[in-house]
Amino acid sequence: MHEMSIALAVVGQVEEAAEAGGAAGVDSVTLQVGELAGVVPESLQFCFALACEGTLLHGAALRTEQVPGRARCVPCARQWPTGMPPQLSCERCGGATTELLSGRELQILTVHWAESPQHEPVVKEP
Repeated sequence: MHEMSIALAVVGQVEEAAEAGGAAGVDSVTLQVGELAGVVPESLQFCFALACEGTLLHGAALRTEQVPGRARCVPCARQWPTGMPPQLSCERCGGATTELLSGRELQILTVHWAESPQHEPVVKEP
């Protein structure tokens, strides 16, 4: 389940930014997740909640923005939605030289900072 490593990385990056900016906490995080990124949204939600425990993100909501997969045939320039499982060869010319235009995204889009802490402050041991 690589969703836990993704959740831990997101929490780490957001917590670092929150501490650097003096934020009291985090209300929500929005991630852009491509259809072809291999991420199961329900698993990511579950892992995110676990990863937030004991951090400045405790209680933060995770929102995801899905990005559909799109491909383009290099020889004939036809574009199409890839779907799942992805269709990566061109139906028009049979070309197998495909460029993925979207669908692999996995990035933090927005973070909404909290006005006050969501929980008791976390004391980190040196």
